[in-house]
Amino acid sequence: MPEGPSIVIMKEDVAQFIGKEVLEIGGNSKIDKTPMLHQKVIDIKSWGKHFLICFENFTVRIHLLMFGSYRVNEKKETPERLHFQFENGEFNLYACSVKIIEEDLDKVYDFSADVMNDNWNPKAAKKKLSEIPKTLICDALLKQEIFAGVGNIIKNEILYRVRVHPKSEVGAISTVKLNQIIKEARNYSFDFLEWKKEYTLKKHWLAHTKKICLRCNKPILKEYTGEYKRRSFFCPNCQKLYTFQEISPENQEQNLEEL
Repeated sequence: MPEGPSIVIMKEDVAQFIGKEVLEIGGNSKIDKTPMLHQKVIDIKSWGKHFLICFENFTVRIHLLMFGSYRVNEKKETPERLHFQFENGEFNLYACSVKIIEEDLDKVYDFSADVMNDNWNPKAAKKKLSEIPKTLICDALLKQEIFAGVGNIIKNEILYRVRVHPKSEVGAISTVKLNQIIKEARNYSFDFLEWKKEYTLKKHWLAHTKKICLRCNKPILKEYTGEYKRRSFFCPNCQKLYTFQEISPENQEQNLEEL
């Protein structure tokens, strides 16, 4: 599933069609496509893993799911889910979810929760984390209402960077470490964006899919962790496990107060 930075790249690829009229609309999506015909694209936006094509009175929301893809000015051999023809080119979407949003986007999306957005608010993320102290950090990082755009790769790399075990409970993590996690959610996402554009992303992975820890030369474990059962790659030797069982009642209370 593409993560937030990949959707930002998609947004940049399709920006050439902003202000252009839809001359032809097609594809096998079951939505009513006729309202898009002869309408101008007002803007292209993203929120986390959602790609948003904005028209005057509605927005087309695209989610690429696990295997979705897109092409600009070219086609794949498989049928398009949605096809746009403009005077300056075409935009084709495949194997994705398509939805029409008629509400104001600012009422539908909290753009301050998007780690790639200029309005990203780390304080708001910390407040939301304070409301789920027993949640595992591997799950918390994947909650799009807190960290929109963060996916499994980013999750694994963040936790390796800050040396926190994925099964750590949010409320048991020290304030210093929690602040580092929130900061790295944005920092790593922009690193991801840069490396993705360079086609060097995998070369920079420190933990994801790795076998040996680069810091301590011990095995990196692969486990399906948390309620989402997503793959976690981590070093049990240098990524500290924070749980309420591991800290004193006094420190438990202090951690929760600081959150």
